Amino acid sequence: MEKIDLFSQHPIADIQSNIVFANNGNVVLCFEGILPEIYSLSEKDFEDIHSTWFQAIKSLPIGCVIHKQDIYTKKPYSSKNLPKTTFLAKATHQHFKGREYMEHRCLLFFILTKNKALNNAKYVNPFRKVPKGIHLEMDDQVRNFIASVNDSVSYINNSRKMSFSSLGSKEILQVTDNYFNGFNEGFDTDILMERSQVNIGENYFDVLAINSELCFGDSVQSSKTNERFTSDDFVFHQGFIDGVGLTLNENHIVNQILYLDDKHKWRKLLDKKIEELNKSSNFGSQNKVTLTKVQHILDQINSDDSSRIIRGHLNIIYWDREIKQLEKIGSKIRAEFKELDIIPYYPRGEERKNYILNSYFCFSPNFSDHDLYVTDLKHALCLYINNSNYKSDGTGIIFNDRVHNIPVLKDVWDEKKKRIKARNFAIFAPTGEGKSFLANNILRQYFEIGVRLVIIDLGGSYTKFARLYPGQYTILRYESGKNLGINPFYIQKQEVLSPERLEDLSVFLFELLASDLKASKAQSVSIKKILQYYYQSVEEGHSLGSFYRFIEERQQNLLTGLKIQPEYFNIAGFLHIMSEYVGDGLYSFLFEVSEDQTYKIEDKRLIVFELDEVKDNKEILSVMLKLIKSAIQRTIWKNRAEKGIILFDEFAKQLKFDNVLESVEFYYQAIRKQNGAIGIILQSINQLPNNSTSASILENTQVIYSLNNEKGYENLKNRLNLSSHDLNQLKSIKNNLTGSRKYTEMFIKIGKESNIFRLEVPKEVYAAYLTDGAENESILALYKEHRDMEKAIKIFMQQS
Repeated sequence: MEKIDLFSQHPIADIQSNIVFANNGNVVLCFEGILPEIYSLSEKDFEDIHSTWFQAIKSLPIGCVIHKQDIYTKKPYSSKNLPKTTFLAKATHQHFKGREYMEHRCLLFFILTKNKALNNAKYVNPFRKVPKGIHLEMDDQVRNFIASVNDSVSYINNSRKMSFSSLGSKEILQVTDNYFNGFNEGFDTDILMERSQVNIGENYFDVLAINSELCFGDSVQSSKTNERFTSDDFVFHQGFIDGVGLTLNENHIVNQILYLDDKHKWRKLLDKKIEELNKSSNFGSQNKVTLTKVQHILDQINSDDSSRIIRGHLNIIYWDREIKQLEKIGSKIRAEFKELDIIPYYPRGEERKNYILNSYFCFSPNFSDHDLYVTDLKHALCLYINNSNYKSDGTGIIFNDRVHNIPVLKDVWDEKKKRIKARNFAIFAPTGEGKSFLANNILRQYFEIGVRLVIIDLGGSYTKFARLYPGQYTILRYESGKNLGINPFYIQKQEVLSPERLEDLSVFLFELLASDLKASKAQSVSIKKILQYYYQSVEEGHSLGSFYRFIEERQQNLLTGLKIQPEYFNIAGFLHIMSEYVGDGLYSFLFEVSEDQTYKIEDKRLIVFELDEVKDNKEILSVMLKLIKSAIQRTIWKNRAEKGIILFDEFAKQLKFDNVLESVEFYYQAIRKQNGAIGIILQSINQLPNNSTSASILENTQVIYSLNNEKGYENLKNRLNLSSHDLNQLKSIKNNLTGSRKYTEMFIKIGKESNIFRLEVPKEVYAAYLTDGAENESILALYKEHRDMEKAIKIFMQQS
């Protein structure tokens, strides 16, 4: 048994920024990478990334070794970044705390070796010190090497798909300690190397490798079909060896080591190898197979000027506390390789020890010819893993990833506008797929971080969530024959009538007068003059009725007194049309003023308009939307520093009325100047008429949510110009509504980035978002009894 103690044999002599001077004479530049999210890449994306790696690496100097190390470790999810100030936030925080997931780190090392020919003996003692010739300072060779590596890394980063940054000295030492401490946490330990096993602390280690051309099958590609998500009518892609990456779900390290060799040297060697194999090809089928493979490699090198011959080594080191588990993990890895027509080599004894120790980045140039396959760089780069876990933004709305269902924060507001110019959003899903549930989830989280909400709802989907915040919400429900209590003319005594307020009122009046006609400049100026005169003359009790009477009583001299030409303002026409909204008029109840309620609205952060009863009356809905607009102008748009969201739920029902679309387009135009966003919820994108107004709305909608749709997604793809990979992602959506971890899947596109996310919530949150069914009725009955929504949900959960 051999015991290795890192303290007495530390491999690092010195670290300067991200440059390691190793005890064995090697100089290593260390980087950590941020890779694209798993499942977010298309077949073309994989090809582009492959090409980026090739361009970045092909010109590096002969004798350079590149070691890409992907480390996957099982971790419990900590919940520390999740809010826990409210009832639902606490429940979410608790629900996910401690959930197991795979943490992934992608490290990239560029190594300059003393031995440029890279011709090592079979076993090299990695801890051997090189007293003479050790690099400890920057000579010209080291400087040139650093410059060419930095150029390569810049090239990779400019691709915008991946991003590599320098590792600091603390992180480099941490990586070293983790590796030689066998990823044990809480204590330091020794490495015990026996012929039959490798043991570090509580963990047992083993390794499988690809160390010869004979391991490979007929072909490798930059990507392959992902069988799990692919169906008859679409193909979903994954990286060629992604099966041994994140989804392996075991503690392991994938080491991909490339030796950049002299092309001419290897051409001569291969020629010699072919000559030998030609002589012996009659002595068995294996020699014939080898001859064919070597001949194929040589043909590729000779026919492709851009080819870069390399030697490579790939191994997977895996570990577990239970020695029995190692066999299971090994067979999982072999099964993944079998799918790829690759036969890995299983090293034992001295060989296993050699592979595990030399997969540490300072030692990776130690492999001998017997441990390396010879191939073209393009071929070797197909074995790179180019994706990682879902990325959480610094702030945002909590969704769940598709691998472990752990929370992912997605910044769908994008304060700095890095991904999107307009933060408006749309949710698409047929009835019963959970549109309102998803909207509740998004709006509730926005509300809890201080965003003001105005919800225009035709279905009563938001009252339950609103009632969790007593004192902060108001629900304005339209009931036949009653007013909403919004008086656009109301101003508080001390309030000054601002130009903006006059502008808003004049627009409101023109919309009431003739919703299909655009007011001319002269008409607009006229009505503002009359409004100004009205507020100067009438000190209190301002309302539409009061304004109407004011004009009626002064109609003889009003225009001459204000120097307005009769053709700019038709008093008779105004009084005639407006008579419908005042006195005994048909819709006068809409503007009746008993007590003004705007003060109730202005200090509320959550306003829900429930217009269920009005949805079939074009005239009333039209006036309602104008009243709501005046309310929005006095709440959300009053303070530009404050974030606000306006949501139109069941939008299609509102769209039956021709002027609604224009009215909503107005919000889209106006919201640009505000710190706000607009959301619309539709069963299908076809519910938006195919015209320029809808096109403008869709153009200004840059966050898209789509839930499962059995009828397909072609129309969504066409109207929103989605990519073919977006469509494949949509088609791969699968919900799981049974078992202990129920979730729905959804497609989310933020600007150009898209992926499938899950929505899994704790029972408390589920109860708060329910919008129909017996469970919902039970909760509402409990609320009626206790007048406390949080208490109602807690009792409901105890009972069920």
